[in-house]
Amino acid sequence: MTRFTVSATLLALCLHAGNAVALADETPADIATGILPLVTYGITWAKDDDEGGYQFLRSAGVSLVLNSALRLAFNETDWGERPNGSPYGFPSGHTAFVVSSAAFLQDRYGWKYGLPAYLVVGYVSWVRVDTDHHRWRDVIAGAALSYGVSKLFVTPQNATHIAPIVGPEWFGLRIERSF
Repeated sequence: MTRFTVSATLLALCLHAGNAVALADETPADIATGILPLVTYGITWAKDDDEGGYQFLRSAGVSLVLNSALRLAFNETDWGERPNGSPYGFPSGHTAFVVSSAAFLQDRYGWKYGLPAYLVVGYVSWVRVDTDHHRWRDVIAGAALSYGVSKLFVTPQNATHIAPIVGPEWFGLRIERSF
């Protein structure tokens, strides 16, 4: 997969995330929802971390698919109705999308990258609740979903793996460190 293909895929994901009609006080949060994934991918690009870029796209893509499936499943229930009466309220897609970026940054590169991204998550989540697009349960569910998906798909950049090796007459350890 070329970097162009990866970049085009990420741009399509960002455009999907920002397709809601925004009011003036929602616009900065909607912009942050689209910008944070672009910044996240830019960090993988600047670090020349192709594997990290693929992990981010897989994590964000799976999170988006699962979030959309849950929104369809809950739409006909009380949980699917937003506080403003619109459909597809549970879970929050905006929150899930920004948490994909924040969780990736924290899991792959550590808290010095993750903490600022989680501040953006807090802002976007607060705006979604404050503007009656979601309830707190919606944004918490979207965040938990993306956080869990990130844990499945993202490995630390400088990971150390230790595994036991057991043979018929011997025992050992395999130590692997990625740099």
